[in-house]
Amino acid sequence: MSLVNTKKMFEDAYLNHYAVGAFNVDSIAMVQACLQVAQKVRSPIIISFSKGSREFIHPGNIKDLIEVVAKDITIPYAIHLDHGKSVQLCKDCIDEGFTSVMIDASKYDFEENIRQTKEVVEYAHQRGVSVEGELGPMSRSKDSRYQKYTDPELVEEFVKRTGVDSLAISVGTGHGTVKFKEGEKIDLQFDIIEEIQRRLPGFPLVLHGSSSIPKKYIDKFNNYGGEIYSTQGIPEELLIKASSMAVCKINIGTDFRVAYVGGLRKSLTEIKDRYEPRNFLVPAKESAMELVEEKLTKVFKSAWRI
Repeated sequence: MSLVNTKKMFEDAYLNHYAVGAFNVDSIAMVQACLQVAQKVRSPIIISFSKGSREFIHPGNIKDLIEVVAKDITIPYAIHLDHGKSVQLCKDCIDEGFTSVMIDASKYDFEENIRQTKEVVEYAHQRGVSVEGELGPMSRSKDSRYQKYTDPELVEEFVKRTGVDSLAISVGTGHGTVKFKEGEKIDLQFDIIEEIQRRLPGFPLVLHGSSSIPKKYIDKFNNYGGEIYSTQGIPEELLIKASSMAVCKINIGTDFRVAYVGGLRKSLTEIKDRYEPRNFLVPAKESAMELVEEKLTKVFKSAWRI
């Protein structure tokens, strides 16, 4: 097991009605938090890097660094590029040992998105790497709904023409700490997920921007000098329902980072007589680990699957 691509992960998740968590990391300590919790609760997990976090940690060495801290890890995990905005970036990450990449060409028109995604798929599959694509709001119909959400008809065509392994869709999630306007009904478009599932049985879908912004982590962050207010996240019960359907991967960035930095802020405030960084970073890591365990056991339902 250990380092794998996402193909079998998602097959198992789809058949058994759970989701694999993809956590956006910015340091090796955050990688350790993910792997150690996943090992503890026997869950698959995805270690996800943005373009910025890859550059910060060091391009080219990430796989080697992770394999050092994962020496005793026996659960399956993947190293994933999140929102790769260019074909070349995806190819670079594949060459560096990433086992999964996301080519996000959703800003382009449908045909250009297909062209770029297919190019990455062909390069990746020759090297045993999984590929995630993205198809945002877009439609050939006059239905205004698909100016906001993903059109199932286009999903079917996109998947068949690109050969992509999984697909991020727009059904009501969003990035950042404020995902809904004040007073807006908080819901996900489950009928779109169901229609895609009908058209493409067995095909894994992905939700981005799925942090729930738990109050206890925001409170810790703010009580120790932070200033994040007016938050609106995705209710966990909606994510639980989505993971019981065709959603096999759920991305968590904001929650994970808020939990980590909140723990760091608290330790920096309370510990007055120490200067060794580990005294401050261990509580940060522990706070992040608490968040990961809650997600794997209570929301994604991926614990005890290995």
